Amino acid sequence: MTRLVNNTKTAVLLGGLFGLILLAGQLLGGPRGLIFAFLIGGAGNLFAFFFSDKIALASMRGQEITDPSHPLVAMVTRLAQRAQLPTPRVYICPQQAPNAFATGRSPKHAAVAVTQGALQLLTEDELAGVMAHELAHVQNRDTLTSTIAATIAGAISSVGWLFMFGGRDRDTHPAVGMIFMIAAPLAAGLIQMAISRSREFVADEDGAAIAGSPDGLIGALLKLEATAGRVPLQHENPAQSHMFIVQPLSALGGGSGISGLFRTHPTTEARVAALRRLR
Repeated sequence: MTRLVNNTKTAVLLGGLFGLILLAGQLLGGPRGLIFAFLIGGAGNLFAFFFSDKIALASMRGQEITDPSHPLVAMVTRLAQRAQLPTPRVYICPQQAPNAFATGRSPKHAAVAVTQGALQLLTEDELAGVMAHELAHVQNRDTLTSTIAATIAGAISSVGWLFMFGGRDRDTHPAVGMIFMIAAPLAAGLIQMAISRSREFVADEDGAAIAGSPDGLIGALLKLEATAGRVPLQHENPAQSHMFIVQPLSALGGGSGISGLFRTHPTTEARVAALRRLR
């Protein structure tokens, strides 16, 4: 049921982004401005879609583990078979901050990575829960979903810039355009983060199914959250915060009120509560 609710929420939020870009095009740039915005916003994200895995792994200094007998590779292979997925490339990142992520544009081009800190912190069952969560992201093609959301959000910002340089529709009052130019990118960013949060809940539920139990992931999330608050991630790129299993230390915190709207992840308390209901 939780999975259905969050998948529905993702679809509704994506629909909201599409509606917002259509409204932005109508008020600020007209049809030509809308096309121009999509070309500008889409170009960068198209590049990111095809090369984001290489960028993310390079930024984390990930080292690929190719030995099939390596315990981590064997674990990921077993979980991937259970999820009926091709075995992704497996990387270890020399970071003491405990975290993990998945990347790649499709299951055939996927990679999963875990930091050295997470390997030292987690038990075998907890690590399996984490890897299953990342495989769920691969299974659900969440990289594609986030790319679509980022493209639309970028297009909305581009329409705003077009308005600033005189490309607005003549029927639009300048004051209306200025307000929308400021509010629309903010709204798009908030929707984009809400989509990211909804995908985490789905990956948690599907990851628990792949692992065979939610208990390992529950233990891992509690440990990762507690330790991430003390050990910062080195060379962190805020634009990549959404891809990790727990939100890095430097990203905006807070689970309620306005600050909660800017989180790329749900609170650990909410995630653990949802997982416990699966028992």
